[in-house]
Amino acid sequence: MPLVLLTGATRGIGHAAAVQLAQRGAGLALVGRDPERVAETATAAREAGAQVSEHVADLERMDEVRRLAAEIRERYDRIDVLANNAGAMFTQRRVTADGFEQTLALNHLAPFLLTRLLLDRLDGGRVVTTASDAHQGGELDFDDLQWERRSFRAMRTYGTTKLCNILFTRELARRAPQIRANCFHPGVVRTGFGKNDGLLYKASLVVISPFLRSPARGARSLVWLALSDEAARLTGEYVVDEKVREPSAAARDDHLAAELWERSEELTATR
Repeated sequence: MPLVLLTGATRGIGHAAAVQLAQRGAGLALVGRDPERVAETATAAREAGAQVSEHVADLERMDEVRRLAAEIRERYDRIDVLANNAGAMFTQRRVTADGFEQTLALNHLAPFLLTRLLLDRLDGGRVVTTASDAHQGGELDFDDLQWERRSFRAMRTYGTTKLCNILFTRELARRAPQIRANCFHPGVVRTGFGKNDGLLYKASLVVISPFLRSPARGARSLVWLALSDEAARLTGEYVVDEKVREPSAAARDDHLAAELWERSEELTATR
């Protein structure tokens, strides 16, 4: 039975992925910020046949990421799949307890740090990271990673963190050939994403909701990358609808990927 560690497991794509992974025979370590929601997803996964452990962590905080990693290391000698799915878009610039811009902390630094801390447990396994086609609008500026000088724009900031996800995946595949690291675009999904704040944004989501993809469909590439035989040979790839696709030119820049890795090590004190 493969063990999948799934972050962002309590709503939308994460909840749907947990059920689909359970139906395919995976064991699950589910991670979320809200213990009640974690328990709800765990119940659904158990009803689908999975053995499940529940883990509560606020991944915006790097000390929580470290605590989670220690908890997982104590419980498991091996992880077959790490699914870095937690993420969000915030309509206002906020700074975390660590002094990081919130979107960067949750969407990029948290999966970077968690993967680094669990890398030895993943030997021969897979890392799957939820990216997005929104990366095409990203703008990676190493002189202003925290959006302190530039005007904060929610979608641009979110897209930049999704660009980071793809660059991280490429560099991880290069630096850790013993694992298979890939990322994917789930489509534009009906989920809790983007509902963190902003009444206007929430209202717009309600209007377009009938035209959006279901969470179950959005989760399909995650599950395919995590468990399928076809995906077992892939590494460093960007996947859309279970097919390898070419991301933006910036997302294919190996020098950018290497520099992002170095800067991320500095920010997370993992160098």
